[in-house]
Amino acid sequence: MSINQVNISKEGPKVNQRLAEVCPECASKNLVHDYDSGETICGDCGLVCYEQMLDKGPEWRAFTQQEKASRSRVGMPTSYSIHDKGLSTTISQVDRDAFGRKLPVSTRLQMWRLRKWQIRSRVHSSVDRNLAQAMSELDRLSGKVNISPPIKEKAAVVYRRALDKGLVRGRSISAIAAAALYAACRKSGASRTLREIAEASLVDKKDVARCYRLLLHELDFHMPIADPLTYVSKIAEKNRVSGKTQGAAIAILREARQKRFSAGKDPMGLAAAAIYIACLQNGEKITQKDIAEAAGVTEVTVRNRYKALKQQLKIEIPEQKVHF
Repeated sequence: MSINQVNISKEGPKVNQRLAEVCPECASKNLVHDYDSGETICGDCGLVCYEQMLDKGPEWRAFTQQEKASRSRVGMPTSYSIHDKGLSTTISQVDRDAFGRKLPVSTRLQMWRLRKWQIRSRVHSSVDRNLAQAMSELDRLSGKVNISPPIKEKAAVVYRRALDKGLVRGRSISAIAAAALYAACRKSGASRTLREIAEASLVDKKDVARCYRLLLHELDFHMPIADPLTYVSKIAEKNRVSGKTQGAAIAILREARQKRFSAGKDPMGLAAAAIYIACLQNGEKITQKDIAEAAGVTEVTVRNRYKALKQQLKIEIPEQKVHF
């Protein structure tokens, strides 16, 4: 190939210079790669260095940046909620080939052996086995209390930090996983109580609370103050309270926050009392027992918060409308 032919190929739109390689004839680094012919040519002496080159680009064409982004194919992103972050290969349990036909008995036995050793290789250390059990428990808890994937990812990060710091040693994996999930919910502002997560877990509420306090102390977490406004819709939906009443309850809670009455009070109890007051104002018949069961608190708590809100905010409610 002559120099003129090389110059013609250099003018093409698919020409790129690779400066990392050297021409074996003249030691020049001015190498030209022609994508049309699949050849690598020296730009100085015209020597064809390579005649066969693999095109590592996609087989499709894109004319705009949006089309290129929509057609790009990549693997699944790494996830902290998977013990190996989703980087390993999984052999499926389906004993069928690409055409849907059943595998022969010999091939099926071979795949069973490969699957067994593949599982063993993924959890070969104690840390991997711990993470595998913890991530499985986190996945079960998240599905049971309807936790979104981003919050589950945060909980997995919290558990991994606790494992790196040695906080899991000597403690229940389920308790630490439940405490990490509750910490992620508190950090994200999700309306999930410790009682709900403990009931979905396999451990006692006291153990989950103890592990949660340990995570706060050792990992130096600064949790935001729980806002009772986030619990209003949750309590109201269980009792089929109207939207107008929910708006009135939110207004009561905002006024209580402005007057600094809600400081140090249980947010669930305040939300329940505000909904009860709003129901009385709008004429919706509901008892303190129903509100307390929906909020997960006692009737005494609802009654005390109701009396305190009524006194502090000077809310006028006829006594005959109060339902016990």
